[in-house]
Amino acid sequence: MSDSEHPPRIDCVLICGGVWHDMDFARLELLKLLAEDPRIRTRVFENYDNIAAIEAADILITYTCDVTPSLPAQEALRDWLKRGGRWYALHGTNSILRLLDTGVWDAPRWAPLMMDLLGSQFITHPAIEPYTVRVADPDHALTKGIEPFETTDELYHLETHGDLHVLLDTECTGPGTGFVEAEDAPGTYPVFYIKQHGAGAVLYLTLGHCRGHYDLQPMMEWWPTVDRCAWDLPVFYDLLRRGIGWLKERESV
Repeated sequence: MSDSEHPPRIDCVLICGGVWHDMDFARLELLKLLAEDPRIRTRVFENYDNIAAIEAADILITYTCDVTPSLPAQEALRDWLKRGGRWYALHGTNSILRLLDTGVWDAPRWAPLMMDLLGSQFITHPAIEPYTVRVADPDHALTKGIEPFETTDELYHLETHGDLHVLLDTECTGPGTGFVEAEDAPGTYPVFYIKQHGAGAVLYLTLGHCRGHYDLQPMMEWWPTVDRCAWDLPVFYDLLRRGIGWLKERESV
């Protein structure tokens, strides 16, 4: 049998876990998108502890909040990327959060290797409200045909690291809310970008906040709304599908 009759499988690791978000919703939506291609076989974890699974994967997708890999896992990710791995990192993958005694949130720089791999670290975000996402590179395959759009989501104030190929960006005009570095938030920030690492690369998309009624426990017993933010937009699913397609391109590089 030829490869065209039996194309090789693509081994994927999906890491989806952490705090303050509806991980069940995000995990299910991402698995449904991955299942659109029967070649993709996916293992699912809540953290980066299974280093062997990451090293054996062809592609990696992460949707996390305040989940920091151990140093050995970060080193494994670095080496995996250099060998040609492709990683689609979503929303809060670049977050480290600590609630201080003063009642405000800090973003400590405790994982410099991780944030260098990702190309950014989350610092703050303003209140969740509408903002415009702009197309920074309309000619790239990942954004070709995408028009500027409005979303209601967390607008990430980022500290960036290294040379980023920015595909989508946005302008933050107000301070962050409840964060140590809130006043530094105004500025232009990438929303969708690529960072190269040797033969591999990271694709990062900051959109995609989601929260259900129970996701702030134990800090808050009941969150009054079910928030889907960019997940309510067809363009967001378009970006997710394009990103998964980008991941699979590593098989033909």
